[in-house]
Amino acid sequence: MGTLMSMTGFARESGHLPDGTAYVWELRSVNGRGLDFRLRLPNGQDALEPALREATAKRMKRGNVSATLTLKREERPRLAPDPQALEQALVLALELVARIPGAAPPRAEALLGLPGVLRPESTEPDEAQQEAARAALTKAYDKALSGLVQARQGEGARLLAILTGLLKEIAALREAAAAEAAGQPEAQRARLLDQLAALLGEGGRARIPEERLAQEVALLAQKSDVREELDRLAAHIEAARALLAAGEGAGRKLDFLTQEFVREANTLCSKSASVPLTRIGLDLKAAIERLKEQAANVE
Repeated sequence: MGTLMSMTGFARESGHLPDGTAYVWELRSVNGRGLDFRLRLPNGQDALEPALREATAKRMKRGNVSATLTLKREERPRLAPDPQALEQALVLALELVARIPGAAPPRAEALLGLPGVLRPESTEPDEAQQEAARAALTKAYDKALSGLVQARQGEGARLLAILTGLLKEIAALREAAAAEAAGQPEAQRARLLDQLAALLGEGGRARIPEERLAQEVALLAQKSDVREELDRLAAHIEAARALLAAGEGAGRKLDFLTQEFVREANTLCSKSASVPLTRIGLDLKAAIERLKEQAANVE
């Protein structure tokens, strides 16, 4: 038996890169007709995209999947003096001290506090550092992707229980419809006789040959015969159960199969010749609609 997978899930993976930068991967997945992958990366991380798309396509076949990477440097940038700006400030300060008798020499902290003397130290990573960061981010994405797959499998297990229960309900309604439909010919004959009696009276009804009555009843029975619809419903129920047992990749086939369920239920209701059978048909349509809604979540 395969594993049934939903298209709904969420996963998160966080950590730190070798240079101390904090990262967070967030992956979300919802229903989709095919695989629609949307990736949001910070500036400068576009080189990650091809490998991430390939990894996602290998693990998932359907669903609208979004992946977002957030980077944050937790440490403040280091400051370093600008040699030219510092030299210029020192020369000007010393010249000023020389012109003012008794003036104290310039203090180092005052010079460093002048605008432009201290600047953020350049921390542009080299190629080796960038490659190490990309490798770490790719590995973290793989973990997040595995978490998303597990979430979708967990949701799939819950879906399996729901779908199995709905198929059981549909099968029971199908059996009830078959039992009710078996009595339709006799009910139609009684209804026809009552209608003739009301129109012609008992004496007029007696003048109609039994053969002609049998022909009319047979014609009505043919128009309201739902045995083919019930047989096809039984086949669809077994096919759906087989798809659920197979698990992986059942979503598209289930989508198509539920449309066939709807078609048979509609035809059954349109052919119904009794209120009880119509009521069963309506309950059947409601159960099939719930089945269709839940099946839309299957990958």
